[in-house]
Amino acid sequence: MNKMKPFSAAALALTLAACDMAPKYVRPALPVPGGSPQGPAYPAGQGPAIVPADTAWKDFFVDPRLARVIETSLANNRDLRVALANVEQARAQYRVRRADIFPTVNASGSATYQDTPFSQVGTGRMDIYSASVGVSAWEIDLFGRVRNLSRAAQEQYFASVENRNAAQTALVAEVANAWLAMAADQERLRIARDLEKAFGQTLDLTKARFAKGIASELEVRQAQTSHDRARSDIAEATTLVAQDQNALNLLTGMTVAAEDLPAAMPDGDVTLSNLPADLPSTALLRRPDIMAAEHQLLAANANIGAARAAFFPNISLTAAFGTLSLGLSNLFKSGSDTWSVVPSASLPIFDFGRNRGNLRYARATYDAMVATYEKSVQAGFREVADALARRGTMTEQMEAQTSLRDAARVSYRLSEARFRAGVDPFLTTLDAQRTLYNAEQSLLATRLARAANMVELYRAMGGGLK
Repeated sequence: MNKMKPFSAAALALTLAACDMAPKYVRPALPVPGGSPQGPAYPAGQGPAIVPADTAWKDFFVDPRLARVIETSLANNRDLRVALANVEQARAQYRVRRADIFPTVNASGSATYQDTPFSQVGTGRMDIYSASVGVSAWEIDLFGRVRNLSRAAQEQYFASVENRNAAQTALVAEVANAWLAMAADQERLRIARDLEKAFGQTLDLTKARFAKGIASELEVRQAQTSHDRARSDIAEATTLVAQDQNALNLLTGMTVAAEDLPAAMPDGDVTLSNLPADLPSTALLRRPDIMAAEHQLLAANANIGAARAAFFPNISLTAAFGTLSLGLSNLFKSGSDTWSVVPSASLPIFDFGRNRGNLRYARATYDAMVATYEKSVQAGFREVADALARRGTMTEQMEAQTSLRDAARVSYRLSEARFRAGVDPFLTTLDAQRTLYNAEQSLLATRLARAANMVELYRAMGGGLK
């Protein structure tokens, strides 16, 4: 075996000294402003804020019921399982590519039994035995073709990991939004039932007044419209609640426990509220989807190196070391050693543009990956900017909607009392009913939008992975 040591050392030295034909990678400049957008729609930073990418989702979602639903989804969601399987596929492909860098060592043995009519050894039969260990057609990677292909496979694997992470952050946000939507629909159902009851009392009173000749049939029909609208909204909200539960069951991969479902919109926050109001654009680089796009870019850069190396000689080596004898008992005795080394080289001369076409394809792919990466950054920046803009005006909108709802309640009570006393016509009460109903629905929609905005801002800033 000592005869193989010089060969092994030489081959290792050649491999380590191999040049790399891939271009030097430089991360593209971010095609977005350096800081968060400014303007009247954007809030000013107030006090210490958490870093979403460093904040675990269990810490961000403070409602224990919602946290349990998210945890169930991370364990059972089928889309997330597909993403995890894609990671394992990419890891296996990388291992296959990486193995090409090293020689594959094979052991072989053979026995030949031959009987000839003429022989100088006194008999026509010869038994030849051999055993050897060696490598076959191992490419000595002088120009980095194999290493760049391996590097490209590695970057694809890293990209699949980040795609899986992006799928998790999206799932966390989607489950939270579905849970909040169910909470809002439960609240909408409660509002519709309460107002249907109140409108029903008004309708009964109007019918009684009509029977006594005090009210007109028009007033009865007007009262009927408010009552019927509330009844219709009850049926619609009941359907929405059932559909919301079906959506949660699909996202979690199982039936969500009844105690984890919301019965109404929570009075307090279901998430932390101290999210940053401004963020440098470099923070976007921690988003999984942007990291995946950069790994795809790195893979394309490595493929350029592999395509360039195809223009240079391909050097391969076949070598074997073993023993050969005419008898099985003498196979491993002294003097039976045998070895062979067969280097070979091939240089493309006429390939009718194949290598040049592959190189152009690799460069075009790289350019496409640059554009994809830049688009991912721009899309991430817009998502954060949109969420910040929504957050910046949400407090004022909540205050206005709450004040509007409170004023509508008082107006409805006063108008109903004046109608019962015969001071105001029913049209005034009808208008107050409709105003209250719309105000209740608008306030609920604003509360839902505020909670969903916190979830979206957390996701857009790279949270939800831990």
